[in-house]
Amino acid sequence: MTAPPPLDLRQRIVAAVEEGSSIRQAARRSSVSVSAAIKLMRRVRKTGSLKPAQIGGYRCPVMEPYEALLRELAEGEEITLAEIQAELSRRVGLTPDLSTIYHHLRRLGLQRKQGR
Repeated sequence: MTAPPPLDLRQRIVAAVEEGSSIRQAARRSSVSVSAAIKLMRRVRKTGSLKPAQIGGYRCPVMEPYEALLRELAEGEEITLAEIQAELSRRVGLTPDLSTIYHHLRRLGLQRKQGR
């Protein structure tokens, strides 16, 4: 995924279009793709802003509803990620990837055993 054009370039494209150039001419003159210039002008007309749209977004953690169970499993006896995964599968029918469990435990500040 490419980065949006810099603010000064966006300002020049908008200024050229407002002075009477077509969007295609402004794109060619600014060495950007026509589609990028069209999307920029669509955004400016809709929102009045030159700021780029957000790239990416919030992802709801899969493990959030099961934090109490995760804490119980991780704080009890020494247990591996694979054992936590098996226990989650058995108790709630959820089989998240080991990296998902690892990252959520780190977010919670919990330690776990590396392996046996």
